[in-house]
Amino acid sequence: MTEQTPPPLLQVVRGEPSAEELAALTVVVAALAQRRPALRRPTPVSAWASRADAVRTLLQPGPGGWRAAGRFA
Repeated sequence: MTEQTPPPLLQVVRGEPSAEELAALTVVVAALAQRRPALRRPTPVSAWASRADAVRTLLQPGPGGWRAAGRFA
């Protein structure tokens, strides 16, 4: 039985890079290959569709209570 070797990951087609240059290139390619996809930001919800008012704390009587009674106080 013959084992098939996988194709090389990198191939130099022109020039003669040093061992340090090949090592640096390999590190960059490996880092790019393992880069995670960008996380999608959640779609913003308008103030009218927000359910924040339904879960707000109870209103407290006293100084400044009128301010707490307003929307998004």
